[in-house]
Amino acid sequence: MKNNKGLIYTALVIVGLFLVNFIASKVYQRFDLTKDNRYTLSETSKSLINNLDSPLIIDVFLEGDFPSEFRLLQTEVKQIIDEFQLEAKQIFINYINPIEDETTRKRNIEELSNSGLEPYINTDNSTGKVTQEIIFPWAFASYKDKTVKIPLLKRSITQGLQEQITNSIQTLEYAFADGFSKLVNPKAKKIAILKGNGELSDAYIADFLKMMQPYYNIAPFTLDSVATNPQSTLDKLNQYDLIVAAKPSVAFSENEKLVLDQYTMNGGKSLWLTESVIMDKDSLYNDASTGVSIMRDLKLNDFFFKYGIRINPSLVKDLYSAPIMLAIGEGSNAQLQPIQWQYSPLAASNPKHPITKNLSLVKYDFTSPMDTLKNGVKKTILLQSSPRSKLEGTPKQISLDNVTEIIDETTFNEGPQNLAVLLEGEFTSVYDKRVLPFNTKDYKSKSTTTKMVIISDGDVIKNEVVRNKPQQLGFDELTGKAFGNKEFLLNTVNYLLDDTGLINIRTKEISIPYLDSEKIKGTKGKWQLINIALPLVLLGLFGFAFNYYRKKKYT
Repeated sequence: MKNNKGLIYTALVIVGLFLVNFIASKVYQRFDLTKDNRYTLSETSKSLINNLDSPLIIDVFLEGDFPSEFRLLQTEVKQIIDEFQLEAKQIFINYINPIEDETTRKRNIEELSNSGLEPYINTDNSTGKVTQEIIFPWAFASYKDKTVKIPLLKRSITQGLQEQITNSIQTLEYAFADGFSKLVNPKAKKIAILKGNGELSDAYIADFLKMMQPYYNIAPFTLDSVATNPQSTLDKLNQYDLIVAAKPSVAFSENEKLVLDQYTMNGGKSLWLTESVIMDKDSLYNDASTGVSIMRDLKLNDFFFKYGIRINPSLVKDLYSAPIMLAIGEGSNAQLQPIQWQYSPLAASNPKHPITKNLSLVKYDFTSPMDTLKNGVKKTILLQSSPRSKLEGTPKQISLDNVTEIIDETTFNEGPQNLAVLLEGEFTSVYDKRVLPFNTKDYKSKSTTTKMVIISDGDVIKNEVVRNKPQQLGFDELTGKAFGNKEFLLNTVNYLLDDTGLINIRTKEISIPYLDSEKIKGTKGKWQLINIALPLVLLGLFGFAFNYYRKKKYT
């Protein structure tokens, strides 16, 4: 009887195991048990890949035997790609080590670099010997006849490698989703680059335009026709989703202001990069190496004041600033050296907003502070100078010779200054309860819900031009430093025009635990002793005790 029960129990176990395996083979379910939901894709990401009608191929070049930090990034990249593949069977992945084969290594490095994939040079001196390793933290994504590059590492000039890796892991989903969006979504939104008021020429915003082209349709828009047919100009401008004013230098007429105001009232988005002081570094490159800063009046004070912003006609000086390259020395002994230039603040970002989260420092040149004014519009400070700032009024003579003077740091005590502000909500017209400069049909005194970003320095969008060739925005070739200007502007435009919530993925918080490398070095010998010597000692003690016990028992 007992044998029968045993056989029945065994048979039930076998049948149960068979059923469990059969069900498991038919039903696949994953559970994200992490506290920060790091392996759960947002609904926005899922919507991008749910309707793929052709293979989407991802080539990842972060492959090889890496230091621990990059191994962590490598693991997280594979995890996030696995999540995308589970959502869409049309996603295929290739992991490629471009430097594995010595015969093709040099050619691969050159081809990837020419494609815009800048390698990361990892320097390791943990063993006392300095070694360097080339790493390509990049991926290509291809869909139909389009290919985009996806950065896997968020680089920063102020952060250590661990912090860069942490920030990169936090934005991995956004990096891939942003790339997929460029592949699968047709360009629908239109951007107007304002012309006619002394704005920067295309050569000086070339890198910005190049960056925007995969996302949006871009065209210049001149306000010259306002003088003859303002209503027609407004009707045409309303066809655009965003206007960009890149460092205007000629005052706006009342007719132009009304056109821009009514564009905002109709729900148009705006990105203003404007200045209230006339001064540029180029103005200092003369025989005397001096220039005078004076107030710039674009006739926009009432315009921004009504919307809740005041740009003050003074300059922000900051101890935490970018360097300027100057020739130090006499005659043939003079050498170019980087010298801190307090007129180039390095703006810190708001860590809680999707535009500026995990953003590198943004470089300014001769910027002015902004005040926020109370009205019904929501205002978010995006960028600020450091707490070690001071304000300098105008007019003021500025000389390059000032860099060699001893700085009284105690005077830099006026706290952080607002340098970029986001405005969101329903705006009141600048011409509310005022006589209109021209009669316009369907005048609106209150806008629909819209957005605007005001940046108090036009140089934030300006790239250098060397030998008639536009340079990379935010990269200083003389010092080799890369700043966050490019990413800041891209995030800003994406936020202003984003209707899908894609940009909000950047706010995802992921906690990454790291071992303390300094502590490891300091206690290395101790733990080696515990892990190697202690087991041997315990084994010896056990052997001695066992032999002693045997002798005592059997002798």
